[in-house]
Amino acid sequence: MFRKLLPIFILIPAIEVALFILAGQYIGIPATIAGIFFTGILGAYLAKKEGVETLQRVKMQLESGQMPGEAVLDGACILVGGALLLAPGFLTDIIGFFLLIPPLRKPVKLWVKAKLFQKMQSGQFYFIKRR
Repeated sequence: MFRKLLPIFILIPAIEVALFILAGQYIGIPATIAGIFFTGILGAYLAKKEGVETLQRVKMQLESGQMPGEAVLDGACILVGGALLLAPGFLTDIIGFFLLIPPLRKPVKLWVKAKLFQKMQSGQFYFIKRR
């Protein structure tokens, strides 16, 4: 696991620094800084809006006796997307917005479901049933 995460923790900041330098050269330093603040504020607003809607869906599904599987996946995507938007950087902002906008989030949810199913099939992940 550490071998997979280490390159991410090195590569992502390096890309972000390069994007900051390029943005500063093309649109100027004040506009770059304003862009960072704007995406952070917009991201916080979207994360709150989507998060509240998802919590309401979870509550409705639980009250009607349904398992809120899709809503839980939405919530996880929104949580990660919101965290990425709070981190300064254009690449993390793009990924964060991707996870906050429902139609764009769908491929990520399908990928997560496929990974979970794969782990369940191989016995690496399983559910404990309550009796």
